Amino acid sequence: MLRVALTGGIATGKSFCSARFAALGVPVVDADLLAREAVAPGSPGLAAIASRFGPSVILEDGRLDRTALGSLVFADRSARADLEAIVHPEVYRRINEWLATRQAGTRFAIADIPLLYETGQ
Repeated sequence: MLRVALTGGIATGKSFCSARFAALGVPVVDADLLAREAVAPGSPGLAAIASRFGPSVILEDGRLDRTALGSLVFADRSARADLEAIVHPEVYRRINEWLATRQAGTRFAIADIPLLYETGQ
């Protein structure tokens, strides 16, 4: 199976292209959705984030406070690298797991990965 990565900056048409491919029956996975799953309440990813950044990044209902976390990581490269070291490996594990389930009978599949080059993958 051919594995195709769809990448690009904000507002470059990734979602549009993904939707078009999906409408044609091509399997498509969205790394942003997988990243949200990786930090869902009760997940090891969220626990690791809370351990590294403290309880202020967790909302009362147990969800990640993206605004609070963003204020920490976008002002500090080291903090951002720590966050990426927690989230990115889990996202790529999930992408590879998803791709593995589509091997048989699938000519190609698309992974929409906005930060592909930035993460060195």
